[in-house]
Amino acid sequence: MSESGFEIVALRDVRIRARDGVALATNVFLPGRDGATAPGRFPTVVARTPYGKDFGTAAALPAAFVPHGYAVVVQDVRGRYGSEGRWRPHADDGPDGQDLLAWIAAQPWSDGGVGMVGTSYVGGTQHALALAGSPHLKALVPVDAMSNPGRFGIRHAGAFEMRWLNWALTLGNPNLHALTPTGERCAEIDAATGAWRLPTGRVGTAVDDADLHDRLAAREAGIARVGGDAAAQAAVRALADQSRAFATAPPLRPGATALRHAPDYEAWLVWAMGHGDDDAGWAAMGLNVADEAQRYQDIPVLHVTGAYDSWGASVANPNCVALTKAKTSPQRLLFGPWTHGQQGLTYAGVAEFGPDAAVDLAALQRRWFDRWLRGIGNGVDDEAPVRVFVMGGGDGRRTPEGRVFVGGRWRNERAWPPARTRFTDFHLHAGGRLAPSPPGAAEPTAYRFDPRDPVPSIGGPVSSQGDLMQAGAQDQRQRRLLWPCETDGPLSERPDVLAFQTEPLDEALEIVGPVTIKLWASSDGPDTDFTAKLVDVWPPNADFPEGLALNVGDGIVRARYRDSPTAPSFLEPDRPYEFTIELYPTALVFAPGHRIRLDVSSSNFPRFDVNPNTGEPLNDNRRWRVATNRVFHDPDHPSRLILPVIPASAG
Repeated sequence: MSESGFEIVALRDVRIRARDGVALATNVFLPGRDGATAPGRFPTVVARTPYGKDFGTAAALPAAFVPHGYAVVVQDVRGRYGSEGRWRPHADDGPDGQDLLAWIAAQPWSDGGVGMVGTSYVGGTQHALALAGSPHLKALVPVDAMSNPGRFGIRHAGAFEMRWLNWALTLGNPNLHALTPTGERCAEIDAATGAWRLPTGRVGTAVDDADLHDRLAAREAGIARVGGDAAAQAAVRALADQSRAFATAPPLRPGATALRHAPDYEAWLVWAMGHGDDDAGWAAMGLNVADEAQRYQDIPVLHVTGAYDSWGASVANPNCVALTKAKTSPQRLLFGPWTHGQQGLTYAGVAEFGPDAAVDLAALQRRWFDRWLRGIGNGVDDEAPVRVFVMGGGDGRRTPEGRVFVGGRWRNERAWPPARTRFTDFHLHAGGRLAPSPPGAAEPTAYRFDPRDPVPSIGGPVSSQGDLMQAGAQDQRQRRLLWPCETDGPLSERPDVLAFQTEPLDEALEIVGPVTIKLWASSDGPDTDFTAKLVDVWPPNADFPEGLALNVGDGIVRARYRDSPTAPSFLEPDRPYEFTIELYPTALVFAPGHRIRLDVSSSNFPRFDVNPNTGEPLNDNRRWRVATNRVFHDPDHPSRLILPVIPASAG
């Protein structure tokens, strides 16, 4: 078992210089005895974060690991909070991570072995370092980790995920959260003794370092990041309350907003909103795990994500599958029912799954590192490669919190998706029917898509969404109190939403894995979008007399990217094309009496940006047009939903 009971010795604001001389602000937490660093060498757990080494989940890491005999190192990434340099999303995280691990390995308290933890962007820093490589990197636990951003997560088949607009104005706002001290700063800290020295010559020890840190951290210094006067600083701060206004007023043009006072951030956001090609521009972030699996360091990785996580489509489908094929080291997948970073919760949106759905992430991480950093034989090697929470099986009652009890259970699998999966076609039929049988002769179903009146997003696999939208499972019903809904009633009753659903199921149907739509469709213009949403339709019961329609997964394709993610081409008006729409993966049992529904439209806002249907450059349009779009469902154009069905006989 891991040794426990160590005290925490904190060495804050250590200045570690990268190879180009840029100083990166770092907190070091060491196992201690009687107020001093304990003798011996320890494995190290590292997190590199853009969210502040002193805040949030980063602040909880020492208590989770140091008492168990691990050193913990938390570093502000380049250009964020206390670190010098310019912020370029993930572009510097490979070499900066290499430099940090080399520094750690040279310290007298280090045994040379490092594991990394972190969620979302912080998980992305793990992937960036694994792609760059380090002899000191021994194991990873990337949770809901940012990766393959030109394919999923920032762009999605050419469309822009609008949550990133909100991220840039809030979590990524360089002024709102920047607490970089402008006054006294520790110039040097001796990692072994805890002694520190200021530029003024003042010295101190680890005993009073905490007081120094608290005093410095209390000072706000946004000007260090933004530049300009107090008015500019206030204007950038105020952007955090304007996400809805920004979302409804694209395109975002350089210099047109207060974000101009933070030029690095403005330049990145404008570029990201306008760059649909999944090309070298996105690859430069250094996070294309699926495409560069051969280059990825061969180390044990515990991949963690959820059915309603914004990065689930990257974590489960391409990353874990590609690395499992390319590496000899264990690749494990933990796939829960969670929204982004919420592994400790038992619900996602309005869906309650029961107490078993929650996991102790810190305990899982320690167990992973006990095996791969300490060499402790704790049985991790013998566990199933995939552990998945299959949602469903609940009785549909209303919980005391007002949620619906969906239920579910954990199951071990040997692969993702399970080898026994039968990818099964459910064909779209005229009149809104969804069935395994092929379609007969029928005219296409047409609808008008007005980009000025997009279909509202109600739930989904999102994060950093702020007040733009809800996350997780939600009843697909418009409500005036829910922005941007302007009316009440089922979403499927909108004239620009085509709903195809099965008859009530006679027996349960379980799906585990990726979900794909092959959609035959046309438009009368040069470009448009096609969206798809998988829905679990619950029959009425005493607690929910109108029934429920819970979203399971969603996806989109920008028509100009139908054939290639890197080489867009426009449509011939009214010509039918086959579009592939990849939904986020899931694990769910559709219960007897439920219906499987597929909603098809051309917008899902503000989950994704709205296509103006004009074919103009992305984020640079000056016109909008109403498109007439058609969905085909006939023998020559068999539109279909492809579900990863687990045969009932397989158990």
